[in-house]
Amino acid sequence: MDLKNIIAAIALSAAVIVLYGLFFSPTQQLSEINKKDNNDNNELITKPDTPSIDEKPEVKNIKREDVINESERINFENEFVRGSISLVGGVIDDLELKTYNKTLGSKDKIQLLNPAKTTNGYTFNTGWATKSEIQMPNSNTIWNLDSTKNLTPGSPVKIYFENKQGVRFERIFSLDDKYLFKVKQIIINKSGEIFKAYPFARINRNNLPSDLTDFYILHEGYTFITGENVEEVDYDDVEDEKYSKEGSTGVLIQGDKYWMTSIIPEQGRSFRFDLDYKNKYRASYIDLKGYDVRPNTVTEHTVQSLIGAKEINQINNYKKDLNIDKLDLIVNYGVLYFIIVPMHKILSYFFNFTGNYGYAIILLTILVRLVFFPLNQYSMKSMGKMKSLGPEIEILKTRFKDDKQQLQKEMMKLYRVNGVNPASSCFPILIQIPIFFSLYKLLLLDLAMRHTPFVWVWQDLSAKDPLTIFNLFGLLPYNVPTFLEIGLLPVLMGSSMWLQMKLSPQPSGSDEMQKMQKKIFMLMPLFLTVILAPFAAGLILYWVCTNILTIIQQYIINRNIKIKS
Repeated sequence: MDLKNIIAAIALSAAVIVLYGLFFSPTQQLSEINKKDNNDNNELITKPDTPSIDEKPEVKNIKREDVINESERINFENEFVRGSISLVGGVIDDLELKTYNKTLGSKDKIQLLNPAKTTNGYTFNTGWATKSEIQMPNSNTIWNLDSTKNLTPGSPVKIYFENKQGVRFERIFSLDDKYLFKVKQIIINKSGEIFKAYPFARINRNNLPSDLTDFYILHEGYTFITGENVEEVDYDDVEDEKYSKEGSTGVLIQGDKYWMTSIIPEQGRSFRFDLDYKNKYRASYIDLKGYDVRPNTVTEHTVQSLIGAKEINQINNYKKDLNIDKLDLIVNYGVLYFIIVPMHKILSYFFNFTGNYGYAIILLTILVRLVFFPLNQYSMKSMGKMKSLGPEIEILKTRFKDDKQQLQKEMMKLYRVNGVNPASSCFPILIQIPIFFSLYKLLLLDLAMRHTPFVWVWQDLSAKDPLTIFNLFGLLPYNVPTFLEIGLLPVLMGSSMWLQMKLSPQPSGSDEMQKMQKKIFMLMPLFLTVILAPFAAGLILYWVCTNILTIIQQYIINRNIKIKS
């Protein structure tokens, strides 16, 4: 791989990011103005033909355990999640992921949902809205239990509330063996009134997640999937303005890096998704058609929600089971979707074969090198010949130092005689850069990589290398500042990059500009080592293996090159 082309690509990408930040990103002052305008409006987005579902529950900073213990609850559990549903409001506000620890080595599990009165309140609820005078249940309604208190797969739970007008409301909660909750809402109208009821669901979150990545290539926030359309909205976008999207098929996803909640309406009915911010992040769905509820009738409507971990294979299964196209975009692949998906399948196959993601990454690296072997072989032969032609080019520069035009002609003649194309190395690099970034995004997004060990000290391939060269990789008993945490894998990457550069054509010439260029290229491996040290260990492992294979291939090619004068 031609390091000069890689360096140019990285430098250009960095320049684009910096210029965007300087000239195109919204200013802090403008963001504050937008947020103020947003906070002046208390209502969720509504239309004249649908009722408001806005509520203003009091937000307090009460301990999680105290809030959970102050109300009667339905307990739910399967192999992967456990938690409870409060009978005050009938809200799902307590969910723990049983198979995921908060940090590496910790026994504390990820607590995804929390009661609204806590600092990290994060809840899912459903209900009915109406413009009539019929009393509807709200977030303060005390529901009654009409079944067992334990919700498990295959054993649903029913709760009910009956108002003074003779209308009975029921909710039947179901849970599958993974992350899918189903809430069947029923209205039994025993009154003599006719009214229209609009089913809705909402997700409220008091604050941003503590582990928010806030990285420009990773979307964290909301995703509208409506039909063939996909729209992503970041948390800070919601703080600035309200969003609304209508459709008849699709899903609203609230996703962090690894975790998700969602609202899945009944497909085929017209609905609207709304997002806004008013002291908390609010996402909601409302059925636009509604139901005409007549006396002595039963009205039913079902809302589903995926609440749990973004496990790629499991989400693909839900995509088939729920028959929702593009549901797999819960995992934010981006524009490289067509590369990342097959790459994930290959990586999963290698993992099943080896039982270790580190070995799987090494095998994937070898496979990528084999696929691009013909292109790399042609490119490296050209680079090797250019390196060997260095002395000949120096002679030409001396002979024609006062005739630049003739120098170019003689150089092209020399290249042509030896079958060298100076631009031949560009195309393989351009092809492989999307592969590199696809693997990076896969390692960044694939939950299977989280807390996954390789060998020795590399116990989490999704995190940066835990060692640092500045305390001799842990041999000296002191810590170093974060910016000096350059691990063994980044050092191996930089060293192999330096050796790879030595085997590639170097800037030639004796003038000051060319000498400076040569020094800059020699310093680039050190620069990239420092820059890429915080990246995922799995990605650095891929780069180290790529460099080693490239060095071996280039060395063999260089030894067999014959130059014609």
